[in-house]
Formats: sequence, C-alpha cells, structure tokens
Amino acid sequence: MAAWGERLAGVRGVLLDISGVLYDGGEGGGAAIAGSVEAVARLKRSRLKVRFCTNESQKSRGDLVRLLRRLGFDISEGEVTAPAPATCLILKERGLRPHLLVHDGVRSEFGQIDTSNPNCVVIADAGEDFSYQNMNKAFQVLMELEKPILFSLGKGRYYKETSGLMLDVGPYMKALEYACGIEAEVVGKPSPEFFKSALREMGVDASQLLGETQGSPGWPWSQGWVWGLKQAGGLWQLPSCTSTES
Repeated sequence: MAAWGERLAGVRGVLLDISGVLYDGGEGGGAAIAGSVEAVARLKRSRLKVRFCTNESQKSRGDLVRLLRRLGFDISEGEVTAPAPATCLILKERGLRPHLLVHDGVRSEFGQIDTSNPNCVVIADAGEDFSYQNMNKAFQVLMELEKPILFSLGKGRYYKETSGLMLDVGPYMKALEYACGIEAEVVGKPSPEFFKSALREMGVDASQLLGETQGSPGWPWSQGWVWGLKQAGGLWQLPSCTSTES
C-alpha cells in the first residue's frame, strides 16, 4: 500500500474509460465488469477528482449515463467527456455542415447542427448502418468537395460486447481515407485534444492525473501519464485511494 501511496503522490484526478473497462455492451444493455461499480464508488469517496472519457458513439451521452446508472454506477452526464458533443462544438466553431454516417442512437446529439448541403462528413460507430450504400454515399460527398473534411469519432479497430468482438469505426474510417486520399480528423481517443478537453473540464494538469499506462499513444505531449488502473483477469485491482490523503 505504501508503494501505491508513493505512486499517487501529487495525483489529483482519475480519468476512466467506460466501454470494456466499466462495462461490456450487449443484449439488454450489457453488463458491468466485476469490481468496476465498487471501484468507481471508492474513487468517488476519495479526495481524487473523477471523470469518464469515452469513445462511445452508438449512444447519446444521456442514454449512456442512464444505462450506467441502471448497472449501479454513480455517474452524471456532466462527468462524461464523449466525442459526439465535442464534434458538435467543432462543427459550430468552423461553420461546417456534416453528412452524418452515425448510429441512430447518437443522432440526437447532432439535433442542433445544420446538415443541409454538407461540406464535411462525420463518421462514427454506425453498427449495422455501415452498409455499402451508406459508405458509398459518404465517399461521394467527400469526393465532391474541393477540400474534403472527414471527422471520425474515435478510430478503434474493435471492441468487446457480451456476445463477442465487434468491428469499431476505425476500419471504416481507414477505408474512406484510402478511397479519398485524405486523413481524417479524429475526435476522441487517442486524440491529444480530446484528452486535454477532459482535463480542462476536470480542472487538473496532466501531471496530476491517474490514467492508463506510461507511453500511451494518446499522450505524446505529456510525460505525466504514468500510473494506471488496469484490469487483471477481469477483476479490478485498486488501492485504497483514501490512504494517500496528506
């Protein structure tokens, strides 16, 4: 325990992933991973600031929080950094009108965004909507633009649900990049800007944060991403965070 106390010295916040870390999605909404509900509760009882950072793009932030609450987690919508709301801010700031290739479950996040006469494409984990027809339409929109812009909500290769592994948005993003000869702008992990936005919302510096592992690809701009919470054999291994209080 003393070793963990040394590791946590100066740490003020914890940034937690959600899918595959707190729960596995699937039929009926999925299931909490063993020990994760208790781990989050212990963190919230500690002096540490806690924020949730996710690439979830099949559900709106509100729907995701409601699901997690049903699974027993103490979480609020204001504690979650997600790519869809972040993308909407970028679209508004840059005056962009997207063609959306997204799951119906997240479409409500873009309700205040003008999608007429699109001048960019936004792609997310569309699940069954990743049909040839829909992919080709996104390709056509991009190819008709003088300066094609493609936003991808994350770029994961695959993720785990209770029924098995599922393709994520990354392979489809790569297909459009290759076909159009462009590079997508990733909104979500591992984009440094996405992590920085979470830090701003937490009010902490990267050097004061507990996250995944040293050398994480999302943190090339910081040497402060050092110590992490990991699952071991499906069980959460978490020290007593309250013991680090000064």
